[in-house]
Amino acid sequence: MKSYEIVIIGGGPAGLAAALEAKESGVDSILILERDRELGGILNQCIHNGFGLHTFKEELTGPEYAYRFIEKVLEEKIEYKLNTMVMDITQSKIVTYMNKTEGLVHIQAESIILAMGCRERPRGALNIPGFRPAGIFSAGTAQRLVNMEGYMPGREVVILGSGDIGLIMARRLTLEGAHVKVVAEIMPYSGGLKRNIVQCLDDFGIPLRLSHTIVDIRGVDRVEGVTIAQVDEHMKPIPGTEEDYDCDTILLSVGLIPENELSNKINVQMNAVTSGPVVNESLETNIEGVFACGNVLHVHDLVDYVSEEAALAGKNAAKYVLGKFDGQEAPAHTVTLEAVDGVRYTVPKTVNIGRMADTVKVRFRVGNVFKDSYVSVYYDDERVLHRKKMIMAPGEMEDITLDRKRLQEYPDLKKITVKIERE
Repeated sequence: MKSYEIVIIGGGPAGLAAALEAKESGVDSILILERDRELGGILNQCIHNGFGLHTFKEELTGPEYAYRFIEKVLEEKIEYKLNTMVMDITQSKIVTYMNKTEGLVHIQAESIILAMGCRERPRGALNIPGFRPAGIFSAGTAQRLVNMEGYMPGREVVILGSGDIGLIMARRLTLEGAHVKVVAEIMPYSGGLKRNIVQCLDDFGIPLRLSHTIVDIRGVDRVEGVTIAQVDEHMKPIPGTEEDYDCDTILLSVGLIPENELSNKINVQMNAVTSGPVVNESLETNIEGVFACGNVLHVHDLVDYVSEEAALAGKNAAKYVLGKFDGQEAPAHTVTLEAVDGVRYTVPKTVNIGRMADTVKVRFRVGNVFKDSYVSVYYDDERVLHRKKMIMAPGEMEDITLDRKRLQEYPDLKKITVKIERE
């Protein structure tokens, strides 16, 4: 059985950044396994700009951003396999993959980095009344059809959900000559970035109807129209608020789910809120030597943050296989992070103060729109951070930084609480 020091599952932005950082950290035996026909992941179909402002200090399209990393992977001669599906992984880190040239192959890894990304939430989970005619697409499928395959999914379009992909496709379809009639969002706030609402909807006069959802789909062979209605605080349609739209296409942009079937196979502990793994300060899961990063861990708003997080996973996987974890011999002092009062989750979930780097960035999302509020951090019952934010929204990721020296001043610390406070 062939062996590698680090096997990375996924050749998208997370997998590429993790591989490069692991290589730079001194590991030569690295293998990237990618199921698609080329490296780059979802970025290959994201031909709009707005990528790279944090990482490269310039604005790039998705393919341009991906190629910056692909080029380095090629220069570093990091091994990768395309059109390769990982079928199984075990707790002893045996990875089973399959492709049409090698068949079924087993390899042994010293460390595994999970970087499988995420998938769109299926329509079947939404329980929309009506028939199931042609003309209903997920927003990501429509994006691939238009940007990579050269097909238009339709001409008269209604979009359900205001995730970033749906917002971007509202603009993209408009530029290609389609008429996007409305974007309906069941929540009282958008699930996408503010800049995408402005640039993709407002700039093109496309209405965004908050607290609205589709209550009926008309058409048998092909979509002929939809009915949307306002919903109450319990997400129930309000009688008398129905509006009819004639359309031939519906796009669904109703959320993303981390791709964690493989993680579940080896009993990685999962976070019920993110649907991704629970990780520590090194982005290591409860399975020793198995790390997670990018959208398989939690859905990000910016790919720049994916690359930053994945680089940390690559560096720590390298430290693991080389036996160079910071403070590896230090006594364990693990502290749990708790997300309460408006904060939905934190990544990481635990921090080992004896082993952490000088600083650890903690990312989180809020569960509602908060204006003129404070991000507060408590060490047990003592408030140590109280930072005002003009606005926070579920579609935009927030972060705080933990300082190792500061934490060491609290030898009996048991938990760190992150919350939103009004004053």
